[in-house]
Amino acid sequence: MSEKIILDYGSGGKASQRLIKNLFVKHFDNSILSKMDDAVLISDLQGPLSMSTDTFTVDPVFFPGGNIGSLSVHGTVNDVAMLGAIPKYISCAFILEEGLEMDDLDKIVRSMAIAAQEAGVLIVTGDTKVVPKGAVDKIFINTTGIGSVIADPSPSGSRACPGDAILVSGSIGDHGLAILSHRQGISFETDVLSDSQNLNHLILKLINELGDVHVLRDPTRGGLATTLNEIALQSDVEMLIEQDRIPIREEVEGGCSFLGLDPLFLANEGKFICILPQESAARALEIMHSDPAGQGAAIIGEVREERKGKVILRTGLGGHRLLDMLEGEQLPRIC
Repeated sequence: MSEKIILDYGSGGKASQRLIKNLFVKHFDNSILSKMDDAVLISDLQGPLSMSTDTFTVDPVFFPGGNIGSLSVHGTVNDVAMLGAIPKYISCAFILEEGLEMDDLDKIVRSMAIAAQEAGVLIVTGDTKVVPKGAVDKIFINTTGIGSVIADPSPSGSRACPGDAILVSGSIGDHGLAILSHRQGISFETDVLSDSQNLNHLILKLINELGDVHVLRDPTRGGLATTLNEIALQSDVEMLIEQDRIPIREEVEGGCSFLGLDPLFLANEGKFICILPQESAARALEIMHSDPAGQGAAIIGEVREERKGKVILRTGLGGHRLLDMLEGEQLPRIC
C-alpha cells in the first residue's frame, strides 16, 4: 500500500479492498467482521439494551496517554456502561484526509484493537471515507456501541435522590490539560497524561456487588461541574460538593492556575460520577479503590433538595458558591 492515504482508498474498488484487508481486518479480525457483509447479524444480545454513538475529532490525534483511536473506543465503551450495561459490540467509521501517513493510521487502528480487547468488546462493522486534503483535519472517527443492561433499575441522570452520596472515581481534569498542553507545546515539571481508559469492568463490579446505583455518568466535555449540573436538572435536586474532597493532581492544579483554567470544567475520559444511597457509599469506595481505574476515588458531596437544579461548592474556607454550566466551550476539539 501507499505510504500515505490517497483518494483511491475511498473509491470502493481494489485500493479500498486492500486498505480494508491489510489494515482494518488485520487488526480487528473476528468471526463476525470477517464475513464482510453490509450489516451485522447479532444473535446473542437480549434486552434491555444500551446503545451510544460518538464522533471523535480530537486535536492533536496523538497526545500524552493515548490517541484518537484508543479514545474512540474508551469513550463509547464507557458511555454504554453508564446505563449499567456490559458493552459487547462496536462499529467504527473513519473519515480520512488525503495525505494522512499510513504509519499513523496503522498506530491508531492498532490502539483501537488493543482498547477493544481490554474492554472485552468486538469491533464488528465499519466504514471508511477518504476526502481531499483540507476537507477534514487528518482523521475523524465515529464509534457506536451496544451492550446488554444488567442493572435493574438502570442508572439514570434522573434518579438522584436527596440524601444520596456523590462519588467520583479519581482525579479530574487530566485529559483536558494533557490535550491543551500538548497542543500548545506547554511543558510542566511533571508530565500530565490523559486519563483515557475503559471503565466498564469497574462499573460491572459496582453493579454486581451493590445492586441499586442511582446515577453513573462520565464527566467528559464540560467536566465535573457541567455534568453535575446536568444531573441536578434531570433529577430536580441540589448537589452540594466539598471543594477539599475533590481529587485533583498537583500538576493539574498547578497547570490550571498557570493557564487561568478551572479543573472542575476540564474534560475527563477515564473517570465517572457515581451517585447512590448513603449507606452504600463506603462499600462503593472500597470497590473503586480495589480497581486500577478507581484508585483515586473519593466521596465529594451529597444530594439535597433545597436549591433544586443547582450545584453548590462549599469552599475550603466554609463559604459557598454556585457552580454553573459553561457558556460555550472552554477547550475545543478535546475528544
